[in-house]
Amino acid sequence: MALMPKRVKRRKQHRGTLTGCATRGNEVAFGDFGLQSTQRGWITSRQIEAGRIACSHFLQGEGRIWIRIFPHKPITAKPAEVRMGTGKGDVDDWVAAVKPGTILYEVGGVPEAKARVALNRITHKMPLRVRFAKRRPSL
Repeated sequence: MALMPKRVKRRKQHRGTLTGCATRGNEVAFGDFGLQSTQRGWITSRQIEAGRIACSHFLQGEGRIWIRIFPHKPITAKPAEVRMGTGKGDVDDWVAAVKPGTILYEVGGVPEAKARVALNRITHKMPLRVRFAKRRPSL
């Protein structure tokens, strides 16, 4: 089931700009290993779901997966072969705006080798470059 907000204040948004690096959500917080973005861009709700399915299928109920991003941003599109004008199109998809450094997924309760393979399966579903990240030891 695709992720989307239950309700929003306004149906349509501007595209906006995506500058800078992530200052929040940039450390592994819940699991032991994570997938961190190294590029900026949009990740659709379908891509997030495809990554979740690929990882959970590989883990076979072992360990736990956390999805650290949520698609809050509506993206509009007009149908094919429609004339210019007559306003903005209808909401077509929902995306998560991701900055470099954002942790996308986390995995816990499995050895590092298995976590690497599980997160690598997610990597193939992502439209951005990502890297494997470990939890930093707390002082």
